[in-house]
Amino acid sequence: MSYVEHVIQPGETLVYRAPLHWIVYAQGLVLAAVGVAILGYGLGMPAADPGGWQAVLRIALLAVGALVLLVAVISLTAAFIRRHTTEIAVTSRRAIYKTGVVRRITSEISVDKIETVLVDQGVLGRILNFGTIVIRGTGGGLEPVRNIGDPLTFRSKLTARP
Repeated sequence: MSYVEHVIQPGETLVYRAPLHWIVYAQGLVLAAVGVAILGYGLGMPAADPGGWQAVLRIALLAVGALVLLVAVISLTAAFIRRHTTEIAVTSRRAIYKTGVVRRITSEISVDKIETVLVDQGVLGRILNFGTIVIRGTGGGLEPVRNIGDPLTFRSKLTARP
């Protein structure tokens, strides 16, 4: 059972659930491409005499490429965990944000207390339909939620009054 389903109260209905956009994988994918390119270049170098500068350069390229690939795997794993453990939802009474597995961070704000919903989308965010949402209410608000998929629909569902 998800966190949102667990904390929903009697008479409260789930209106919209927003996912994190796949762009969270971008850093890991770029690192993986760079690592593969470095490894490919190192493997494509001609075999030279052992102990020569070309052999040392080839080993260094292979080591750096492998290290960059390892960092890419770690980055992709972290993005996967973040994407699958983050819940962003709008119910009939509140906006709910939860992230984390071991260290859980949750934030909720009543729909009645919301004053403004800020949507921040750059050019790439407008093209790929992702952005940052900041909800401000009386007495505080939610922390910025970055890389949310389809932020304009989230804002519409949040600000629509029955």
